[in-house]
Amino acid sequence: MVDMWAFRDAVDRWAAGGPGGPASELARQLGLRTAVLLEGLSDLAAVETLAVRRGRDLAAEGVCVVSMGGAMNVGRYAGLLGPPGLGLRLTGLCDEREQRYYERGLERSGAPRAGFFVCVADLEDELIQALGTARVEEIIRAEGDLRPWQTFLSQPAQQDRPRHQQLRRFLGTKKGRKIRYGGLLVEALGPAQVPAPLDDLLKSL
Repeated sequence: MVDMWAFRDAVDRWAAGGPGGPASELARQLGLRTAVLLEGLSDLAAVETLAVRRGRDLAAEGVCVVSMGGAMNVGRYAGLLGPPGLGLRLTGLCDEREQRYYERGLERSGAPRAGFFVCVADLEDELIQALGTARVEEIIRAEGDLRPWQTFLSQPAQQDRPRHQQLRRFLGTKKGRKIRYGGLLVEALGPAQVPAPLDDLLKSL
């Protein structure tokens, strides 16, 4: 049975210069119609967690969520998955500071620029702002990360930063932490707390 991770792996190999045939065949077998382009795996975890919370089976709906491994790869992935390549409808998230870069990459690939939802800083910041810093710190304690958090706060570079910026930086200080908390923060959201870019993205699928 074909799974979505096999397709993602095939796309990554294609983007790295490998053949496109395997990704094309897997897309056909999966019945894909839409690709959600995201900067990294933490965004992917957040999107898929929210989809599950809302009772959505994105794979069954022909939607693949793809981590591009960095915003600089948007033109490459858009060219492979969008109209010039597999012909999938493209959507996704981008950070405000990278919006023009996304527009240029999509334009170069011949893919439509519409359909991407913009986070002011990044999705982690949107989630922290939505939950509030006190709630995020509760989650950190519940996950057994209180001691690393306290050690992080004691660093001189963190002394004058606002709490939400400290939290955002902390999530990226250890490999895998940002990905893990991408799902955890979404799980903690109340129905009315989902950040607009993430909410709008899910509604568009």
